[in-house]
Amino acid sequence: MPYSIDLALAHLSEVDPVLGAIIELTPFDMQLRSGKPFDSLFRTILFQQLAGAAANAIQRRLLDLHEPHGQVPTPEQLLETTDEEFRSVGVSRQKAAYMRDLAQKTLDGTLDFAHFPEMGDAEVIKRITAVHGLGEWSAHMYLMFHLGRPDVLPIGDLGVRNGMKLAYGLEKTPTPKEATAIGAKWAPYRSVGSWYMWRAVIDRGATAPDI
Repeated sequence: MPYSIDLALAHLSEVDPVLGAIIELTPFDMQLRSGKPFDSLFRTILFQQLAGAAANAIQRRLLDLHEPHGQVPTPEQLLETTDEEFRSVGVSRQKAAYMRDLAQKTLDGTLDFAHFPEMGDAEVIKRITAVHGLGEWSAHMYLMFHLGRPDVLPIGDLGVRNGMKLAYGLEKTPTPKEATAIGAKWAPYRSVGSWYMWRAVIDRGATAPDI
């Protein structure tokens, strides 16, 4: 992790007793993703609004369209994939357009993955959300799990907000605006606080993102 977890946990425990109690019971174990950034964003688009089994089946068929089989197509290969080929493996016209836009913005340098580590959070968000089909949530996940940025609060993530409801004993799930206020005290380690909100959901037997 590119920041001190010990400092982050000490800070969060000091500023937020509720979160501090959770930290005391649950070791921090957020893992950064080591795969290719392009592949991750490709899968984000592919899996949108699909059940896991259906998305996995479509992914297998799509990955078999190109050589080498079983690997995410390159940007060049995606741009060469025809509408008929996308349809034949179950990719909708809209998602095909999103994938082509991802490929094009990778090739034209909008998604300059090599230099993302040097950019501020706002600039990375701006570039990722320039791709059709990728919104702020996708950008936040990239910042947290690929770049290891310490101060991301994904208020658009229902799992984080449901975690806040459970952790703070709220009557209902907070709105994004309310979640922003709850997480404000966690700065500059809101990524860590958010991870613990996902853990609060998992520990109650509910579902959360792959964290």
